[in-house]
Amino acid sequence: MRRTNTCGELRSEDIGKKVCLQGWVRFSRDHGGVAFIDLADRYGITQIVFDPEDVPGETDVNSLSNTMRTFTRESAVSVNGIVRKRVDGTEDARNPTGEVEVLITEAELLNRSRSPPFELGDQKEGVLPNEDTRMRYRYLDLRRTEAIQAMETRSRFIHLIRQYMVENGFLEIETPILARSTPEGARDFIVPSRVHPGTFYALPQSPQLFKQMLMVGSMDRYYQIARCFRDEDSRKDRQPEFTQLDMEMSFVDSKDIQDMIEGLIAYVWKGLFGKEIDIPFRRIGYTEAMESYGSDKPDLRYGLKFVSLTEVVKDAQYDIFQRILKTGGMVAGLNLKADVAGERIGRNDVDRYIGQAKKFGLGGLTWMRCKDGKLESNITKYFTPEILDAIKQKMGAEEGDLLFLIAGPWKSTYEGGGALRKRLAEDLDLIPKDEMQFTWLVDCPMFEVDPVSGKYDVFHHPFVLPENDLNDAYVGGACFDLCLNGNELGSGSLRIHDPELQREVFRKIGMDDEKIQADFGFFVEALGYGAPPHGGIALGIDRFMSILLGKDTIREVIAFPKNKKAVSLLDGSPAKVEDEKLEELQIMTLAIEGMDFDDLGSLDEE
Repeated sequence: MRRTNTCGELRSEDIGKKVCLQGWVRFSRDHGGVAFIDLADRYGITQIVFDPEDVPGETDVNSLSNTMRTFTRESAVSVNGIVRKRVDGTEDARNPTGEVEVLITEAELLNRSRSPPFELGDQKEGVLPNEDTRMRYRYLDLRRTEAIQAMETRSRFIHLIRQYMVENGFLEIETPILARSTPEGARDFIVPSRVHPGTFYALPQSPQLFKQMLMVGSMDRYYQIARCFRDEDSRKDRQPEFTQLDMEMSFVDSKDIQDMIEGLIAYVWKGLFGKEIDIPFRRIGYTEAMESYGSDKPDLRYGLKFVSLTEVVKDAQYDIFQRILKTGGMVAGLNLKADVAGERIGRNDVDRYIGQAKKFGLGGLTWMRCKDGKLESNITKYFTPEILDAIKQKMGAEEGDLLFLIAGPWKSTYEGGGALRKRLAEDLDLIPKDEMQFTWLVDCPMFEVDPVSGKYDVFHHPFVLPENDLNDAYVGGACFDLCLNGNELGSGSLRIHDPELQREVFRKIGMDDEKIQADFGFFVEALGYGAPPHGGIALGIDRFMSILLGKDTIREVIAFPKNKKAVSLLDGSPAKVEDEKLEELQIMTLAIEGMDFDDLGSLDEE
């Protein structure tokens, strides 16, 4: 038997047609000797029927009945039959094939299934098993309608990307998976070489260096659906291996790159959803994003903006604020309007948020409520009426409004405040569910300075083009991020194309010339052969897909993801390797009975 139609294809116009369907037995029901089966594949579900009274006369009913008894749930089967209209009143309007069914005339068991460890039907009204169980049997989990739709949408998404990039003159070029280990921010996964014992390749954290060298090689419009690897702790939006759209262009400025990406997203949006998307996207500076939203990936779908109060409270006789301000700190406030949130938060709730603020890295949380035209709290006695009135005016406080005040070092306090802002928005149901807000974060710094050691580190990476002299007190970087609903989708920048400037940036972050030569000598050398001005961006496909599909984790949009502990429960990796293989690679492992690898840090030299 050869399949003539998928299980999502048949309609009323097919009534009377002889067909062959092949798929998996999702559900079966016996109604007085008449068997009804929901036959499923990735395209849909069709009801097939074994009715001994209606099968054609030439059919061996007993043989067919015996075959049908072998059809356990999730077995792969093949059936021949005739499309007929369902009995009036039994149509399923929710199913595109719900007006018809297939009367079975022949059947074959292709592969019998063991009893599945969890239900594979539509789980929208049910409860899914825990994630580890689904990841252990991911090949079954992928049969669920929701998982199928995620894989189909992802495939269509990538296809549309390729169409757009080709139409705009980009070349799809693969870069090496086995390369040199270079310090780019995250830990590398390293791969030992058998041919050259004691040496190692690294799996790429990104194709950054290679795509820049492609620009040196005149490949002025490059892209790749790139696989990247980073040995980092797993999170909802992070996996040890992930996929990104990698792109680089020569002879461009930042706006050229941003315009190209906006065009790409508009193209993909139209292809996926049949809708236009508003471009250009809003642009917001790094400082404004931090001071208004407490985040360098601001969620603009709701208000709750911070207001600076540093100047307003600088003369207040409140010891906590005074100590913070004397060390260069800041004070800012958040107004929870009475009609939106303020009246819904009682005194016990305030205490709960104070506790949460501490978990978010804030020293604490000060509050005031506007009542009878005045600001009241347990600390207003430390503020003069004039300062309280100034706070009220600056915050736009009205009757019933609740003010939360945060104070401390600039960056960490705004970051903690941003986490609090998000928690408040979630608790108060202020976040629109079906709104997509794309934003460019621009005007970013080139460096960040550790407040304790004074050591310079890069804000993005050390290949970003500085916008002013490296010896200036503040150095801006020609870098930018694309954000969506409080998530960073990707980072881009103009790159350094002058080899000496590249060396100066490396030195700025503490690398000496010997280290520069050892780690990046080949790359700096390439820049010396007429590297053109260039720049690019990388967008996280997994993260983008999870947001578009409303998933809580990128694991739901990856075919075979690792779990929260970066373990593949499907194949048991990472796993030990046979001693023979290690010997061939001249690798010796350290094994101490009863000691976990986490304990190795406590060993002395002996």
